[in-house]
Amino acid sequence: MNKVQMDRIRTGKGFIAALDQSGGSTPKALLQYGIKEDNYSNEEEMFNLVHDMRKRIITSPEFTSEYILGAILFENTMDRTINNQFTADYLWEKKGIVPFLKVDKGLAAIENGVQLMKPIPDLDNLLKRAVEKNIFGTKMRSVIKEANYEGIKKVVGQQFDIGKQIIEAGLVPIIEPEVDIHSPDKEESEKILIYEIFNQLSSLGQDEKVMLKLSIPTKDNFFSDLVNDSHIARVVALSGGYTQSEANERLARNQGLIASFSRALSQGLTAQQTGEEFNAMLSNSIKAIYAWHQLHSGSTGASLLFK
Repeated sequence: MNKVQMDRIRTGKGFIAALDQSGGSTPKALLQYGIKEDNYSNEEEMFNLVHDMRKRIITSPEFTSEYILGAILFENTMDRTINNQFTADYLWEKKGIVPFLKVDKGLAAIENGVQLMKPIPDLDNLLKRAVEKNIFGTKMRSVIKEANYEGIKKVVGQQFDIGKQIIEAGLVPIIEPEVDIHSPDKEESEKILIYEIFNQLSSLGQDEKVMLKLSIPTKDNFFSDLVNDSHIARVVALSGGYTQSEANERLARNQGLIASFSRALSQGLTAQQTGEEFNAMLSNSIKAIYAWHQLHSGSTGASLLFK
């Protein structure tokens, strides 16, 4: 673990940029960027185009550590280079932005009211490669649909079992057991979730750290004890489907959360824009996100992940 990067994650200002669209969501991301499916004929061409998009964002003079704390990458992006450096090295050495890697392979079918993660084949090798490419941490997502104790226990158990494997490899896991905001018993799910999270945190070694990415809680400041736990590096909130205005209102009442943005960051960017137009649009998005973050973080520390 890079201790300088850990200090930045624990105390730094800014938000996390989610640049981790994978195979299934890549065509949609390219379409929003102005590139239709008939512009590529195979997966390799598709990933070349999406890497060009991500490279254009990352190398923009507007994409800086003044506003951005970390960036979550897809495996394909980790393995590629930007200006003759691997992406994670470029992010940290040229931009001062902490690199993360998405490691999950999607969600299994609903069982016991939850969706566990699908198996992650050859995870040890992926983590080894991540360490070699100077990745700081990882991200993985599960979903909770209802307040089923056995289901939620399995979700949290799976997240922490894999999380411990990630810690053992020298990386910091982002644990993401998302509670569906449309669940009729969302608040009850959150009570079970926080109980199980604390059970798992108690099994960690004194110096072992994780991050959490959680849906905005139904009860204000329900995650305060998690934010202050010694095993938690930072807590990130996700909107999970709330409108931007409703999410902002809810998060303004919560303390200690940091932001991560994906669609909100790249909104309005297209391949057809000139460099000047692209950078101006990206600058507007980044500064608007950061301004909102600062507005609500002065007293509450709250902000948000928009998917």
